[in-house]
Amino acid sequence: MNLVVSSATSKLAITYALCALVATLANIGAQDLIIWFAPHAIFAALVVGTGVGLAVKYVLDKRYIFRFRARNAAHDGKTFILYSFMGVATTVIFWGFELGFQALFGTREMRYLGGVIGLAIGYVTKYHLDKRYVFRVEAA
Repeated sequence: MNLVVSSATSKLAITYALCALVATLANIGAQDLIIWFAPHAIFAALVVGTGVGLAVKYVLDKRYIFRFRARNAAHDGKTFILYSFMGVATTVIFWGFELGFQALFGTREMRYLGGVIGLAIGYVTKYHLDKRYVFRVEAA
């Protein structure tokens, strides 16, 4: 088995991990802000956090991971919609972990830990979906 990883692959993995970390912090931070104002609004916090994380991750992924340049605003909008659609399954993973940890442990910290674990699993899955379906190189 060949375990040699190219430096380009390593750099991409590190960059992707950093982008995922920034988006995760944005997501959890937005959730915590909502919970600060409305302590029992967990679902609202999940929705807002997911939206914030999605927007941050899209900007980072298209620029630093896939080096994507939209032809115009309509093309960028279409790409964002497809990117969002690819995130539906990964959002189910993320929400499942976060809400599962909330149900099991009943604390904010453990809910967020579940969210972070769910986001990590979801982001790995999402990378492959985005590479294959969203940011694929189109024939000229």
